[in-house]
Amino acid sequence: MNRSAQESSRSSGPRPFRKRYSRRELIQDGLLLAAGCAAGPSVLAEAQPAAAGEKKSWTIANDSISRTFAFQPGLGLWTDALTDLETGTHYIEPGRIRKSMAEEFSFQCNGDRCTGSGHEFEYLNAVEESFSRGKSLTIRLRHRNMALEIAVVYRVYDGHAAIRKHLHFSNTGAAALRLSHLAMEAIGISIGAEDEVTLLTQYGAIPREIFYTGRSEDAGLLIANGRTGVGMAVLNEAPGWMKRTEIGGWDDADHVRIAAMYDTDLMPFERSLGAGESFQTAAVSLVCYRNGDGFRDPHWRLPSYTAQVLERRIDAQGPPWIYNTWEPFTRSINRDIALELIDAAGAMGMDIFTIDDGWQQEYGENAVNLKSFPGGLKPIQDGVAAKGMRLGLWIPVAAIGTSTAVYRSHREWAALDEEGKPKTTGTAAGEKAVMCMASAYRDAAAARVIDAIGQFNLAYVKLDLTTVFNAYGEAPGCWAKGHYHSDWAESLGMIYEGISAMTAAIYQKHPDVLLDLTFELWGQKHVIDAGLLAAGDLDWMSNVDDNQPGSAGPRQARQLLYQRSATMPVEAMLIGNIHAGPPAIEERFATAIGSAPLLLGDLRKLSAADRAWYGEKIAWFKKLRRSARISESFFPLGSWLQPSPDAWDGFVRLDRNGKGMVAIFRNESQDATVAVLLPLIPAGSYGLRSIMSGKDIGVFSASEWARGVSIEFSAGEPVEILEVFPAGG
Repeated sequence: MNRSAQESSRSSGPRPFRKRYSRRELIQDGLLLAAGCAAGPSVLAEAQPAAAGEKKSWTIANDSISRTFAFQPGLGLWTDALTDLETGTHYIEPGRIRKSMAEEFSFQCNGDRCTGSGHEFEYLNAVEESFSRGKSLTIRLRHRNMALEIAVVYRVYDGHAAIRKHLHFSNTGAAALRLSHLAMEAIGISIGAEDEVTLLTQYGAIPREIFYTGRSEDAGLLIANGRTGVGMAVLNEAPGWMKRTEIGGWDDADHVRIAAMYDTDLMPFERSLGAGESFQTAAVSLVCYRNGDGFRDPHWRLPSYTAQVLERRIDAQGPPWIYNTWEPFTRSINRDIALELIDAAGAMGMDIFTIDDGWQQEYGENAVNLKSFPGGLKPIQDGVAAKGMRLGLWIPVAAIGTSTAVYRSHREWAALDEEGKPKTTGTAAGEKAVMCMASAYRDAAAARVIDAIGQFNLAYVKLDLTTVFNAYGEAPGCWAKGHYHSDWAESLGMIYEGISAMTAAIYQKHPDVLLDLTFELWGQKHVIDAGLLAAGDLDWMSNVDDNQPGSAGPRQARQLLYQRSATMPVEAMLIGNIHAGPPAIEERFATAIGSAPLLLGDLRKLSAADRAWYGEKIAWFKKLRRSARISESFFPLGSWLQPSPDAWDGFVRLDRNGKGMVAIFRNESQDATVAVLLPLIPAGSYGLRSIMSGKDIGVFSASEWARGVSIEFSAGEPVEILEVFPAGG
């Protein structure tokens, strides 16, 4: 149907339920429109049919944010108002939202398109509840023509200007239902004229045009008015490649359309619901902010929200210091080397000593490689405990050896390619079979990890290797029959769900273990998103080359850190493979304290003085982290957008009392001093102490920080690390 035909259909009355939409319309218009993007300026109430029933409304709110919903038969469910209570900003003016902007959610079921604000749904009930950190509102709807119920769940969290939302689908009939083209959030906000609106993409760091399709790396998008600073962050929690976020900033003079959804084309989302089956979507968070406005600025609001709400538990105590053996030892690690490394790691103050690949006989089994570790891992466990550390192990999830008992007994769990052949993947130990996490294999994988945690008393597990597909170009998904998925498209999302089901089973048995879901497990280089954080504690986000002078090293690690810090919690990021040294141990330490601290390298090469230096500095940082919740903010400095040799870069991490630290990297610039500007530091005066020299630098007021405090590098050091504390503290 062409556009003029659509207009004619619109003017003749409500569209029939079975009206279908072309793929082009669904994708180009961001899956937000019922019938074209240029609907007239009428408000929702003006579209009300004569026989419409009673309007119901609800509000969910805390001290920072308020969102009001309305339901009316024939008009459906919509957001009637959305307000930042701290700034007084109305993102949706009460009672003034247009119907074309107010779909609330949308999806296709058995090929028919449904929207929250359509006439397809009738109201069942609404339930408001309190939980330990906030409140929830659940609005239950029933489809008029299909045996389908939807619970729309909204949450607010104490102290956060954020609304978090997900949907829960239930098939209440006997016939199967097929879901696709699913948008969990479909809303239009008003923040100013089109030519004033800005958009930051790629984790909220890269400017782009305001008509935009966000993909897997757009875990957080920042939409703002460039003049007033009023903005909204969109955090789509769909996992990895399943994520798609549509921003329609050119569709309307007064509104920006937002659709946080699952993908429809590259990695299409599809989900079958049999009789009595249910499906819960990923969540979406909308976080209000105003640039430059103290604690309302996104540098404060987003880190505190993502750390306190999206992270599982790292924020409470801070991440542990982790050492990993992968580089330079790879699979050649053995008992004697490990015991020497344990001595060094203990002297440095590391918390977890991790043996990477090479400890096991075969991928997919927990039998220890007795050639490399005679006597098993007991000597390692004893050595780690003697130094006050805990043990961590690398465990591959779905890439396993064909000689393993699980593969020989259950080849039907293997992932198949489009030709029906078993999928394989290249690993450091050679070619391995790829098992499908959208099959009963996920339970076997969970049981294997649970066994390893109990058998070896693990505090941390690095879960790795291919699942959806690897990060280097192998074809995604599974074409096998008889798995939990009905076809290839459905396998994509269900494999991610399989990872979550596996980790949930592990946590149920070992609630205190830290699970690290690597970028290779999640299926993309350098990826981190809220979907991953919902399934695990940490994300081994990358493998930065750091093997020799001139390697990418800490500078590239900071590139990854800075560009993700705006919308993702830095203390969930493990950035491999930064070596402890030598040389330049100062830069390595200063880089590590920007994220979850992780070090590799041959610690035996560190001198006694270097080990003692690390021990002193790590002890300082642990004490600081215990006394200051520095996860509440993150401020990149200098040439942060792309660290380079000819300019300085750095970062600041503070709690809301202004206590925290500054790290500055000279690189190869000739700068002897730099000016550090912190216009968003809380009001007050702050002392500054060099951790490099141990000297007090001075006391500076908030206004001086706003103008720029001049910092001199200590005695020609390549970095400067400073502790910031309220004056008199």
